[in-house]
Amino acid sequence: MAAKKQAATFEQALEELEQLVERLEAGDLPLEEALADFERGVKLTRECQQKLASAEQKVKVLMEQNGTVQEAPFDSGDNSETGENDNNPGQGF
Repeated sequence: MAAKKQAATFEQALEELEQLVERLEAGDLPLEEALADFERGVKLTRECQQKLASAEQKVKVLMEQNGTVQEAPFDSGDNSETGENDNNPGQGF
């Protein structure tokens, strides 16, 4: 049996997850294969969430000044769900 695969980068995991979603959405897979893809997708989602949490923690540490964390809300610019920016009310943008 081959050695365990190296951990994928965030981008690689996300790309594989997107491919799995496309396969599942197509609806052409046998049940067993669809279930295996779904399980792999759940694993990849968890890996991506862990990598994002780790990156967020690193950013917080890097932003630390004089023993306090200077947190600023992150605005990804994606307000497609609400159509507005709830992170910065009253800022007018």
